[in-house]
Amino acid sequence: MKDKISLYVDDLRDCPEGFIIARNIEQAKEYLRNNEIKILSLDHDLGIDEHGNLLPTGYDLVKYICEKGLSVEKIFLHTDNSVGRENMYQTLLGAQRRGFIDKDILIYQYPYVPNKYSSNE
Repeated sequence: MKDKISLYVDDLRDCPEGFIIARNIEQAKEYLRNNEIKILSLDHDLGIDEHGNLLPTGYDLVKYICEKGLSVEKIFLHTDNSVGRENMYQTLLGAQRRGFIDKDILIYQYPYVPNKYSSNE
């Protein structure tokens, strides 16, 4: 039986209480494959590599979820990137309409908890 967790995908923000953090898409995929996800909270922009190239985004994770037909109870989009948020939201809704992901997944265009950064700014 898989553990049931709440997963927070973000490269910079503090992890909210009660969540497990994934700082990149590969970590997030590992959690998705090996756990039942109660709440998934997604950022869009997940940083750059040592060469200045964009790392895979929350939108890439959304496409992975839709492609694999993964089930999550609730998805919250906590990104500040309004275009990224809309792309993730519409892709998830479209996947539900077409039956790629469960129609019972609740999808929200806003954060589950307020975004928080450590005081090391």
